[in-house]
Amino acid sequence: MSGFLKSLQQRYLHELARHQNRPLLTGVMAASALVATADGVVSFAERIRLDQIIENLETLNVFDPHEGIDLFNEFQDAIFANPQTGHAKAVEALRTAAKDNPDSTTLLIRICLAIHEADGAVSLAEQIEIVTLCSLLGVNPATVGLYHDGVLPG
Repeated sequence: MSGFLKSLQQRYLHELARHQNRPLLTGVMAASALVATADGVVSFAERIRLDQIIENLETLNVFDPHEGIDLFNEFQDAIFANPQTGHAKAVEALRTAAKDNPDSTTLLIRICLAIHEADGAVSLAEQIEIVTLCSLLGVNPATVGLYHDGVLPG
């Protein structure tokens, strides 16, 4: 019986972590989609980076990576299908995630930077999207290493 109770407790803790971290997962996928789609192309490298983030970020590794990728795809498809409403949907999910966990705002921006840097190409559109997200979330771009001496990194 002790093994059953321990198993039940572990399952409960796992589900609790999933429930508590669901807004963050949604926010991460929304932010990632906003940045990845900013230049009009979502690269394979950006998708690989997203998988790595889901698998390695402690607060997100309670989720199956496919669950996160499905969310990302929903945001991406919405943005490409109708940029104005898709963008608004992703921004709303991002705001909800930030409201539910204000400490995560810097993390969200750092994830955006990781997505931006994934394919090794400099995209001004992606950088502008990240600065816009910084403004939306109240994050100073300099605190996440976005600006150096008043210029965008290269």
